[in-house]
Order: sequence, then C-alpha cells, then structure tokens
Amino acid sequence: MSLFLKKLRFDDVPTLSKSSIFELLSQRFQSQEKKLSHIPDPSLLNDAPKAAKKIADAIREKKKITLVGDYDVDGVSATAIMVDFFRQIPYPLEAIIPNRFSDGYGVSPNVLKRIDSDLIITVDNGITAIEAADICAQRGIELIITDHHTPLDTLPCAYAIVNPKLSTCNYPFQEICGAQVAWLLLALLKKELKLNIDMRAFLDILCIAIIADIMPLTDINRPLVKEGLKVLMSSNRASSIIIRDFLNKKIISSEDIAFQIAPRINSAGRLEDASIALKFFTAQTINEAYAQFEILNSLNESRRELEAEATKEALSVANGDDKVIVVAKELWHEGVVGIVAARVAEYYSRPTIVLSLENGVAKGSARSIGNVNIHKLIEQNSHYLTKFGGHKMAAGLALEEKHIEAFRVAINESASKLNPDDFLSLEAVMGVVPSDQIDLELLTLLESFEPYGEANTRPLFLIRDALIVEVKTFGKDGSHSKVKIRQKNDETTALELIQFKKVLTLSTSDKLTCSYRVVKNEFNSKISAQLIIDKIY
Repeated sequence: MSLFLKKLRFDDVPTLSKSSIFELLSQRFQSQEKKLSHIPDPSLLNDAPKAAKKIADAIREKKKITLVGDYDVDGVSATAIMVDFFRQIPYPLEAIIPNRFSDGYGVSPNVLKRIDSDLIITVDNGITAIEAADICAQRGIELIITDHHTPLDTLPCAYAIVNPKLSTCNYPFQEICGAQVAWLLLALLKKELKLNIDMRAFLDILCIAIIADIMPLTDINRPLVKEGLKVLMSSNRASSIIIRDFLNKKIISSEDIAFQIAPRINSAGRLEDASIALKFFTAQTINEAYAQFEILNSLNESRRELEAEATKEALSVANGDDKVIVVAKELWHEGVVGIVAARVAEYYSRPTIVLSLENGVAKGSARSIGNVNIHKLIEQNSHYLTKFGGHKMAAGLALEEKHIEAFRVAINESASKLNPDDFLSLEAVMGVVPSDQIDLELLTLLESFEPYGEANTRPLFLIRDALIVEVKTFGKDGSHSKVKIRQKNDETTALELIQFKKVLTLSTSDKLTCSYRVVKNEFNSKISAQLIIDKIY
C-alpha cells in the first residue's frame, strides 16, 4: 500500500484515517511478534559451544585472556558487556579497543605487538584478520573470533569463528550485531561455568548497540530493543543513570538512542580513543560515568564541526550523476568520513564512498541507500583495494591514492548492472492525514508500533499544497524553523511543523508540499504531537 516518493504522483496519495494507518502498520508484522523467550538457542551459532568451552577451560586453568573490541558503538558495547560479565565471575580480563589512528581496525598485527596472552577473543571484528590469525598461531596464542561482518572467501585460521553470516552457521536469524553475538556466546559460557548471572541485565547496553549499528528492528531484534529500553529506564548501571538524566524523558525511544546517545558514544573512537566510551559504559560510580560523559559531549561537539565542514566540501565535489559517488580529499578527518558519506548519500540518494587522503593512501567509509549492497559492489572491485570489510549498508576500505579514479569508474560500472529500483529510498510516504486526525490518539497509535528504526521506519505522511500561515525561526542561534500551515482553505485548525537545523526561506504566498513524521513532544510536563519535516518538495 505504501507509495515510494520517487514513483508517485502526489495526486495518487491516499487520505488516511487512524484505522487505515493501524492496518498499514500491522502489515509490517504479519507473523507473530517475537518475545525474548523466542530467541534461538545460542548453540546454533557456528562454533559457539566450542568457543564457550574453550573460554571456560581457560578460566578454570587461570590462563591470561585478552579481549579485542572495535571503536564504534557496537564494538564498544560488546566490549563493555564482556568486561561486566567477567567482573561478575569474577575473573581478570584485559580489554583492548584499538585506536583508529595508531592501531587500525580490529585485531591487527599492530595490536598484537602489545598483547601477551594465552587466549584472545575478538568482538565485532576479526572475520578478515587473516594475517593476525597467522601471527597468533606462530606465537601459540589461541584465537576465538566473534563477529557479524560479511566473511570473505578465505577465513582466518582461528580456534573458533562465531559469526551468523558464515555459510556453515545454522543460526536462524543473520541480522544481529557484534554485541549480540558476544552476548549470546556469554549465555553459553554462563551455562558452561554454571554461573548465576542475569543475562537480561546487559540489555540496556545491548539495545544501544542494535540501534546504533542499524540492525533491522524485526524478528528477535525487536523484543531485545523493546526490553532493552525498559532495562535502560530502570537499571542501576551508572552509565544508564547518566543517559536517563541526560535525556530527561519518561519513556526513552529508539530514536533518542540513535540521535542523542549513539553519536556521543561514537565520538570517542572517531576523534580520540574509544576507551573513553568504554570507561563510560563500565564506570562503577555515577561520578566516574558523569566525567566520561562530559568528555563524550565535548568530543561530539568537535565531531559536529568537523563533519559539517567536510560534508560541505564533499557535496561541492560530488558527481550526483554517478551511480556510486566517490569523493576524496587531503586531511578530511578519518573519524568523520562515515558520517559524511551518510550525509552525501542522503542528499543525492546515491551510495557514497568518502575517502581521506594522507601520504598517498586513501582510507574511508561507504554508506548505501535503498536495496544496494555496497559491500558486494566493493568486493567485486577489491583488486583496487588494500583492505575492506563491512556489510550491506556500510563498509570501510583503503586503497592507494593513484587507484581512486580507476576504482570509481569500476564500481560505477558494477552498479550500472543493478536494478534501478534498488536505488530507490526504502522510506515511503504512507498518505495524507486530515488535520483533525493529528492528535494524542494518533500519537498513541504510532507509539504502539515502536521501536522504530531500520526495517520499521517511523511512518512518513504527506502535506500537499498547504497554505502557509506563518514562518518563524527559533533556537539560541535561530537555526531551526517553524511553519504554521492549513491543509485546506476552509480549515480553522492550523498545524505547526518544525524543521531542525535549517532556516526555511518560505513566504505566506507559497504553498507547501512536504513529508513529515509525528513524534511525541514533552515540555513542561505537557505531552503533544510534534510534526517534524522530513523533506520539502
């Protein structure tokens, strides 16, 4: 029933009632909604029972165990869950998150130089660490890889590889993040060691990882995020208390995590060192957590400034006619190229690769749109690259500067063979909602289908040729806009729409056609439906 904006004539958009909105949203979940009790047995994960037994034996034999994580939200969350679990055993665990700038990604030869252990466990990385695995074998270190990224044809030579995307894996749901893989493995370790540890208590961190890593909020991810947000609201974990205080809301949504919390956690690894975010998650006092959160806040502000400048530059050199946009520049901050890629991809509705150049080497990130598998496109042209990895919607890569143009041409040639519909935005406009239907009852209806996110996006509605009554800016620096409109000439009710971070140059002589979302606004203990502009046409 939903209509893609790229395909529709605005005249074809249906007018919706609350009951038709309910029916349309219900169609997204035609199978019975899963509960936590429906999470498949972790032992179905490839090598997971073998890995759990090896870790348990290492603990019994008092061997030295080192954990190697990743510097994004998923990797930091996975590391934090592992650290907390081992604290509760209790057993000493050395946890290392590589520094993006000095160590590179994941369990690398660089990182191994400072590890002297009997057993190394990776979380959210390692599936492409062939050289590092060989070094571990030479040094007599046993290696357990836990990851969720897409494997290459050749796998690392490790004691165990726990990854739902392996062709040999029987786990019934592939689309789980690195923190989920780690959490499921710990459930088996708990059983192996006969421990009394509440696995539900980790859901506050786990749900942040699922949301931040843009996992589809379907199947088991849905109950994990739902329950995780509830745990976040009640947990005594110091970091969760700080998050609650910062958001200051009666109910925390997945979008609060995606837009307010995840960028702050991510900023540590992007600009400085992810150990700051790890210290925040694993802080044992509120004061310690608060101190780390203040640093994250400061880094996030710096990240915003760097991102805004690089995005402006990237848009100025991007070729919007390419099927896959590839842009590169000297000294773009390596930590923000992923966000810049997402911004350019959104602007042009094209998969985008943004590369930072330094000393003849290009390192960067790719972000996709619609149904385009960017990892597959990159893999098809990997002979130009020195390394790459990722999944369908996002990837990282590196290559020599001299090969950028040839790579750009080649990846565009590969993309030209795809179905044009794959490039269409998956976000659809549902229809037009009469003004008298936009109220608290509609808000309650929409809330019943939360959490929203990947594969369950918050519904977009359309306002078509509306009369503009008033346009105002607001905020400290006047950088946000409010537009008061009437959908029909004879309406007495005016609707107010908001666009953040943009000054709208509209006048009362114009007519407005735009898509928008309905969200809950809590202000001075009053709750109201707030209309947020998505795109103006």
